[in-house]
Amino acid sequence: MNPNSNAGTTRDMVAIAGRILDGVEGWTAPEGPGMLVTGAALEEAARLVGAAEPGPADAIMVAAFGDPGRAALAARLACPVIGIGAAAARAAGAGGRRFAVVTTTPGLEQPIDRLMRAHAGAGRYIGCHFAEGDALALMADPDRLDAALLQAAGRAAQAGAEVAIIGGGPLGRAADRLAGRAPVPLIAPIPAAAQEIAQALAGADPDRHP
Repeated sequence: MNPNSNAGTTRDMVAIAGRILDGVEGWTAPEGPGMLVTGAALEEAARLVGAAEPGPADAIMVAAFGDPGRAALAARLACPVIGIGAAAARAAGAGGRRFAVVTTTPGLEQPIDRLMRAHAGAGRYIGCHFAEGDALALMADPDRLDAALLQAAGRAAQAGAEVAIIGGGPLGRAADRLAGRAPVPLIAPIPAAAQEIAQALAGADPDRHP
């Protein structure tokens, strides 16, 4: 489920998740911005996702980094409902690692911080590092986006991060492109959530997703 209203982004997300999961189908928010960049937009996306009727599914991935609406969906559906933000935090914090988020949306710093701390597990979350430049302008220029994210990843490494999350569903393609290029290992949130879904569907850790 893409809480952004950009159908092209949904297709990218489905393609990325489909590397790990079979039968992935996409849902796109019927209204709202094409990319969530403010707290108000995140709250409205949570309302839309929480009220959505996605149809029969074995599991649901909420594919915006703030996991908007995930809790509301999980409260009324029997299947696993996994948010990419929480899944990325769990993956990044595995083994007690120090980790940071690298992203483009300073307007979402507070909700990102709360989500990361809540799901860091044994890991230590040390904060967000933001790509310099307007988020929407960067998304329109992949070369600029990649360069800005790499610079932010460098700042995260200097701050002591052992691993960094590329924080955002719409940044899924950028996470692909930057794999192996950053000064620290990168966590891509959509594959992290897809791996958790695969484990849940296989019957592993049935109590892991409250």
